[in-house]
Amino acid sequence: MRRKLKALPASEFEIDVQAGLTRRGQKELPSKYFYDDLGSALFEAITLLPEYGLTRADLRLLDAHAADLAALGGNTSIVAELGSGSGEKARRVLPDLIGTQELVYCPIDLSSAALVRCRRDLDDIPNLKITPLQESFVDGLASASKLRERGTSMLVLFLGSSIGNFDAAAAVDFLASVRRRLNRGDALVLSCDLVKAHDLMLAAYDDAEGVTAAFNLNVLARINRELGGNFDLSRFRHEVRYDDSSQRIEMHLRSTADQIVCIGDLRITFKKNETIWTESSYKFTVEQVAAMAAHAGFECEFQWVDEEWPFVQSVLRAE
Repeated sequence: MRRKLKALPASEFEIDVQAGLTRRGQKELPSKYFYDDLGSALFEAITLLPEYGLTRADLRLLDAHAADLAALGGNTSIVAELGSGSGEKARRVLPDLIGTQELVYCPIDLSSAALVRCRRDLDDIPNLKITPLQESFVDGLASASKLRERGTSMLVLFLGSSIGNFDAAAAVDFLASVRRRLNRGDALVLSCDLVKAHDLMLAAYDDAEGVTAAFNLNVLARINRELGGNFDLSRFRHEVRYDDSSQRIEMHLRSTADQIVCIGDLRITFKKNETIWTESSYKFTVEQVAAMAAHAGFECEFQWVDEEWPFVQSVLRAE
């Protein structure tokens, strides 16, 4: 006698893709799904492009203020980095934070390849114990917090202006969720890209070599690989625009023809020039960053601004 097989439960990825591509009006895909192993590698390449000044500004500020962070850290026993990637940024500050006692560094990332590379590339730093956490930012932070020694503090790094993927209300909500997993006195270093000339901002997301376009299109390729989709990537185009009123860069994928795409049993109709909104990257003023932090339960102690590419690192203390 044959038994009826139960359908496998849908993954969060599958649920979000179906909801985003079947919603009325503007189709959307969450930007977090850019970062499979291939997407993470493409993003690492983007950070090296001449048009993408964000990463170089972030690194300049870390180099300039590593000693300041060490002085502010006090009795830090845990450094947790949200979205660590390869750990290149953390390398700029970890040696200054390590004293005579072992320091635990917890890179938190959804990409297993990024975490493997991070452990490999930072393994030469003396007195550093690397504990990778392949989890979401908030869950990983909760796991990292459990590793702290009694009476010590934790330093959280959220670099690269990833906070810009949230709108203002969601950014405050996210920072508040981070605050709830910290103890009073713990510190968060938050990097934010600042509003600047439109041509500079647009070029950073639409480079001449087409690497960002490949990064954007990879989310469709990921749907093909993991969910059985049949997207023809040649029939979609990378598109970037800036919304002045919302202070945000938008990345879209524009359909170049009327077409039907199948993802398993799901059929999705696209009209010519219809877009999928794949990412928002909000830009800030220094005053807006401080206000967001205050609403989320942090005190803004210091703000360091890079003048070459307007960009800010804020040291936020959990109240």
